[in-house]
Amino acid sequence: MNGSRASATALAAAIVAQVKEFDGVDVALCPSYVFLADVKQAMGASKVQLGAQDLSRHTDGAYTGEISAEMLNEYQCDCVIIGHSERRAYHGETDELVAEKMRVASAAGLLSIVCVGETLEERENGKTETVIAKQLAALFNDAATLAALKTSVIAYEPVWAIGTGKTATPEQAQQVHQFIRARIAEQNAALASSIRLLYGGSVKPDNAEKLFGMSDIDGGLIGGASLQAEDFVSICRSAQV
Repeated sequence: MNGSRASATALAAAIVAQVKEFDGVDVALCPSYVFLADVKQAMGASKVQLGAQDLSRHTDGAYTGEISAEMLNEYQCDCVIIGHSERRAYHGETDELVAEKMRVASAAGLLSIVCVGETLEERENGKTETVIAKQLAALFNDAATLAALKTSVIAYEPVWAIGTGKTATPEQAQQVHQFIRARIAEQNAALASSIRLLYGGSVKPDNAEKLFGMSDIDGGLIGGASLQAEDFVSICRSAQV
């Protein structure tokens, strides 16, 4: 929930102008709902994708304040963030609700960016893998959910490394990404090999290259650094293969 209509448009235009040279990188911008149309216009005919920050599990009806997948499609969205740590913490979103939203997004042709991650207390108590395994289990719950996962990516965002001054080392991030891929492999080996795993724990220009160099980290879900075009473009440059 940052910026204004003018700043969102300017930021999108600046990013689009610079990332067009990165052929090996998929880039998506996920502005606030009210800026979707303006950002889409600023993106023009570029290959940069448009995404939303959340969606409703409902298709329509008396759900004041909610935004449906069909509404996002009207704005030509390509993807949507689901289960972000802030949605889980501030709005009580459960693992089951996140899985349901992923199914809804998949049915509407949207790529889901499904977030998982542990708090500082959970990490310090040695519960990282237990927490993430539980979050992932909801995504394996039945055949329909697992099928939706095939049109999704997973973003690991250690809550303890977001805006706290604490940072995960590339090795710590890789360890969790490897765990996530292994858990998916238990359900579907082919999916585990093909699914993209993003890292979302305070990725910045000075650590992006090392993070993206890890074998199981396929990209980033960028937070604060995405508010500055130069920083975001630098991170995209580090993601080139």
